[in-house]
Order: sequence, then structure tokens, then C-alpha cells
Amino acid sequence: MRSSNAIPKVREGVAAVTPTPRRALPPYPSGWYAIAFADELRRGQTLTRSFAGREVVLYRTASGRAGAMDAYCPHMGAHLGFGGRVEGERLRCPFHGFCFDVDGRCVETGYGSKPPPNAVSRRWPLREVNSMLLLYLGAEGGEPAWEVPPVEARGWSRPVYRRFVLAAHPQETTENSVDLGHFSWVHGYRSVRMLRDPLTAGPYLSTAFAAQRPMLGEWFDSLRFHFEFETHIHGLGYSLVEVRVRGFDLRARLWVLPTPIDGDRIALCLAASGDGSGEVHPALRPLPRALRARLIGRFLLLFLAADARQDFVIWQNKRYVHPPALAHGDGPIGKYRTWAAQFYQDAASDIVPRAEPGPHVPQVSR
Repeated sequence: MRSSNAIPKVREGVAAVTPTPRRALPPYPSGWYAIAFADELRRGQTLTRSFAGREVVLYRTASGRAGAMDAYCPHMGAHLGFGGRVEGERLRCPFHGFCFDVDGRCVETGYGSKPPPNAVSRRWPLREVNSMLLLYLGAEGGEPAWEVPPVEARGWSRPVYRRFVLAAHPQETTENSVDLGHFSWVHGYRSVRMLRDPLTAGPYLSTAFAAQRPMLGEWFDSLRFHFEFETHIHGLGYSLVEVRVRGFDLRARLWVLPTPIDGDRIALCLAASGDGSGEVHPALRPLPRALRARLIGRFLLLFLAADARQDFVIWQNKRYVHPPALAHGDGPIGKYRTWAAQFYQDAASDIVPRAEPGPHVPQVSR
């Protein structure tokens, strides 16, 4: 008989979720968030995404520049993602033909008359970094206070990715990267240990730790992967994990990218990239470097997605406990939470109440 406590299978797609029984953090911490990957937006195309309680339209101009603005035309409210079209460096509304530049300003009406001075759409700061389209969410719509740095792409495969929709919060999903205690209990790692103390510098936090994991399950416990992880966290929406698998000479990059949809849900994007330029295990050396890198990236993405699924049911049904009753072995959670407070407009507001319906499990469909 199947246990009622079994972790449900979750497929890529959009979850039908309701608010969870917990007291929530403020829903929209400031920072950079991966709204899409660059290859999802081609020249002349538009793409609609839900972000921080509103809809945003992304578009790419004829020159290749990506822009982002609120989805609804400030003239008379048409949705620019449904029938709107890119014309050169502008986005034209389908309702009355008003055109907007990448700064959100109306530069032309559909009648040749002077554009109304208040026909201005909210422009979202956007950066194309590391094959991602990142939007900045700032207090009172402010401009970016910091940037996500690019990583060296030469020799690395283009990131492959999967996206899920969950009832969760960016701070809590990102907190997993410093929660050493859960790696053993939830994911089956062994001998988890810190390699150095956490480092913080403004919006940046970094940790390094090592762990072992059975390669083929508990029946082959002596055959283990020996991992070394170095995390690079920039705000609460962008985490890059540099992975090295000792003994196999494998290197990979993993990204964990939670983006707030509304006050209850996030889009969690998991991505991976492999290194094909360095020394690798002899079994992989006959393969071309580019193919080798792609295979490493795809393997690590499957590995990351399998681990993340084990967290889904926990994230979606947990409460945010503050302050937590920490124990030795938890990892630097206290330091992480002190660091994370900077991303809220009013850090002193702490936590706000949320409605309390019954618990649920993830229900995800394509």
C-alpha cells in the first residue's frame, strides 16, 4: 500500500496552489529576478510573465535589445502581450496603434497626433546576463542599487533549465543553500561539512561546503560521489552554485532562481551548465568538448531537479519560524537571515499574517 506521506510527483508546469498555513515574509524582497531565459525571447517577439503581483510584457527589438514594461497600455488599458507587435525599436499597442519606446514612453499615436504626456508605461530595469533576462524589483520602483556579475562562458555549455510554480517565498528557497542540516535528512547526503565560513559583502553572500552521496542508492553505499559546492548568492532571487565532483573531474554550474509571481507563489527556475574545457574523467575524454559540456549540464540538471522535488512538499506546507530554535549542525542560517533583512523596504516590519486554510500538496500540470 502506498504511504500517505509519500512525496507527490511534480511535473514541470504551473501549479494549482492555494496559500499555505503560515505567517509569511513580506512577499517582494528587492533584487534581481530571472524572468526568462534569453533564448525564450527572439527578435520581434513578445513574452508575457506574471511578476510581483502584476503582468509584465517582455519584447526584443529589431536590433536585439530586450525591454520590459507593464502589460497594460496606459492609453486605454489594452494588454500589450495580446496582439501587440514589435516594430523596429518600438512596441505598438493593438487597440489604437500607440507606440512605446524601450523607456516606456509613448512616441507615436495611431492617428499622427501628439502623444499624451501621461501615456507612459512603467519600464522595468532589465539586464541580459549569463543567458538570462533579469528584472530588478526595487522599493518604490527604484533603479538598481547593484548588479549581478557575468560569469565566464567560454568552454561552458549554454544553460539548460526547467521551471516550476510553487507556493513558496524566495527567502525560504534560497535559505536551503545554507541549511546544511537538511541535506542529510531530505536529500541523503553524508559527511556534510563547511569548507569555510560564510562571506558577505552588501547584497552578496557566499558559502562553501562538501558532502558525499551514494551513486546508486543505499544498496551501493560504498560507491559515492564526493561533491564540493561553492555558492554565490546575489540577493534572494539569484543563486549560482559552482560544483566539483572529485574523482570524476567534473565541473558544473547550477542556478536556483526563485521569482515572485504574487503574494503566495513563485516561479522556481532550475538551470545547469557543464564545463567541457578542463580535464575530465577518462570515460568522457573521447567526446567532443561541446557535447561533453552539454551532457554534464543535462545530467546535473536532472540531479538538481530531483533534489528540488524533495523540497517542494516541505516548502509548500511549512511555516516561517522567526527566530528559529537553531542547533549545532544547522549551518549559518542566523547569519543568512541577518543578511537577508536588507532586501525589504522596511526590515523592521518583520513578518505579516497570512490566511490559514488547510495544508495541501503540489498539484502541477503541463
